[in-house]
Order: sequence, then structure tokens, then C-alpha cells
Amino acid sequence: MPPKSNAKPTRRPRLSPPRHIPLAWYNLRHDRARLFVAVAGVTFAVLLMFMNLGFLGALVNTTSNFYDQFNADIVLMSPQSLEISTTKAFPRERLYQAAGIEGIERVMPLYMEYSLWKNPETKISRALFVYAINPMDPVFLMPELSTPEGRRALEIPNSTFIDRLSRPEFGPQTLGLETETDRRRITIVGQYDLGGGFAADGTLVMSDQNFMRYFSPRTLSQVNMGLVQLEPGADPQRVKQAILDRLPADVEAYTKPEIIRKESQFWIQTTSIGFIFGLGVLISFVVGTVIVYQILYTDIHEHLREYATLKAIGYGGDYLFKTVIQESIILAVMGYVPGLILSLALYEMATQATAGTLPLKMTISRVILVFTLTGMMCVISGLISVRKAVTADPAEVFA
Repeated sequence: MPPKSNAKPTRRPRLSPPRHIPLAWYNLRHDRARLFVAVAGVTFAVLLMFMNLGFLGALVNTTSNFYDQFNADIVLMSPQSLEISTTKAFPRERLYQAAGIEGIERVMPLYMEYSLWKNPETKISRALFVYAINPMDPVFLMPELSTPEGRRALEIPNSTFIDRLSRPEFGPQTLGLETETDRRRITIVGQYDLGGGFAADGTLVMSDQNFMRYFSPRTLSQVNMGLVQLEPGADPQRVKQAILDRLPADVEAYTKPEIIRKESQFWIQTTSIGFIFGLGVLISFVVGTVIVYQILYTDIHEHLREYATLKAIGYGGDYLFKTVIQESIILAVMGYVPGLILSLALYEMATQATAGTLPLKMTISRVILVFTLTGMMCVISGLISVRKAVTADPAEVFA
């Protein structure tokens, strides 16, 4: 008998993947129709994410543009107020009490109400939002309202300034035009740029005396908001705390960044608008994941014999894993680029359709976020579908 050998059987060496053969790209390019469908699916998901995030971003911007134009460092409002269009009035005496606090230079009352504006052409009335101020107070930063001419125009009885960004449904907005608001004659004596956002389709600014005429029996003793200007060098947080310590509990104080954050959180977290747009991003992500998964799974199934052959001749499961992940990354990039281009075009169309009242702006952070979500979407699809290729058994496939 031949002597037994103690030598262990040698294992077949694992082959290194050929770097010069882009197998992932060849697999995708093999069926061009399927590749087109996959790219279209990713593009659609990218477009949906961009649009939902765009509307969500526009929501945040429109909720803060009011405060950006307020010439104030601290805002006083009732704790019962949810957001700017639903503010609850509080006694004007609170402004006088706050005026004596160290570090405060000026306090200014602001009155707000909804009014029905009659289109002089169609005779249809439509609600818009009215701001009322003392013409001598520099409440707004809009240049049209801060000039001596603008202040004198506000003092004219039954006159108003109108927002140029108000919806076209309000009709002509030319200077000198006469129409009605709440069944009382009114004349446009000036214009400014502000935007109404989600709370209103248009805005007016009038004097506090005109405000009393149009909203009688309301008086000026109850204000909707108090605007506080600080002396140069004053600490907003310290002055805010001093206001809270001195005033009763029927008034809250916020610095400008705090009131903007409060307004944004209300619209995003409390209203259905923020929920819908956030849910839209999630649904877009899921839809894209499912589409890419179906494409990759079908591709793997049709090339299962080829994957099994690669394993049979010595290529490891890690090579097949990398191939499928590379396919998913290629799909992500190919679908993202046209999705970004289409989104830019739709952003511009939406901005023009809303006459600039809902500006959709593409930001670098949003571009990076959607690209990251697209990559995650495709990679997750690849990870789910790759198992069939990695576990392919040549003996079963060719049996």
C-alpha cells in the first residue's frame, strides 16, 4: 500500500477582480431599456424629494420674512398667540412699562387684522392681511415706508400701502387706485415688497388712525405685537429677561432669532403643511428604493448563471457584492443629475406662478442632502438585492 500523505489539499486561490473590466456598467448597459427605466425611476424620486424639500424650505422662509423686515431686536406678544396671523391682543400699557427698562431705546406698537379687499375689476372680495403702525415709528425696514414722503402718505385718511407681491387676484395695484376694503373706500398711495406667505395672499400697511376707521369699534389700546429697539451695545438676552421680570404673564418676549424659530416650528411641527411635505420626502425615498430594488433584483436574476460562473472559477462573494453596489451607485448618479436639472426648472416655474410670494430657492445644503438621500436609497436597494448573487451556488444553477 502506498504510504499515506499528511499533506492537506490545497484550496483554489481566489482570483483578483480584473480592474480593467467595469462589470457593473456592462451589466446595466446590457439592457438599455431597463437602464432607462431605472434612471427614470431614480430621477422621479429625486424630483419628488427636491420639490417637497423646496416647498418646506419656502414655508420656513415665508414665515420669517415678516420678522426680517421688522426694525426691532425684541418682539413682545401674547402667550396665547400661535403665529403672526393669529396673534391675540394685549394692553398697550405693557409697552410703556417696558420702555423704562435699561437698554431699551424705543418701543413701537403694531396692529394686525384680516380685511376683505375688493378687486376693482371683478368686484370679488378676497381676504388679505393688514399691518397698522404709527407713521412716525420706523417699524419696517422697507425703504418705501421709511422715507418722509412715505410717512406723510400713510397719514392721508383712507389710504394704504399695498404689497407688490400680493396675488394678481386682488386686481390692479397702481398708485392712486381707489377700491373698497371692508365696504369702505380706500386709496393706494404706495407700494412695497414683503410677501404674504402661507398665512395670506397679500398684505397692506396703513396708519393706526386709518386702522381705527376700518376696524371700528377696535381701539388702539390693544396691540397685537410690540417691537422693541435696543440701544447700541445692549445685550438682547439680558434686556429680554428684564422685560419678562417686569411685565405680567400676559406678555411674552422673544429676540428676533427666537421668534423666527418659534414661527417656523409652528408651521412645520404643528400644522398639516409641514407634516405633508415631510411625509412627501419619506415617500419619495421609499418609492425610489423600491424601484431600484426591482431593477437590481431583476438584473441579478437574469445574470445569475454569470454570477455563479464567476464564483465557480474563483471569484469571491465580496467581488459580486461590490459589483451590485457599484451598479446602485451608478444608478444614483445617473438619476440624480437629471433630477437636479428638472428641479431647478420647476423651482423657477413655481416661483413665477406664485408671483414671487412662494420663492423656491435651491441651496447647497439641499443639493448635498438630496444627493446623500439618493445614494442611501440606491445602496439600500443594492444591499437588499445582492444576497441572491452572493449566495448563488454553481452546483444548483447548472444542475
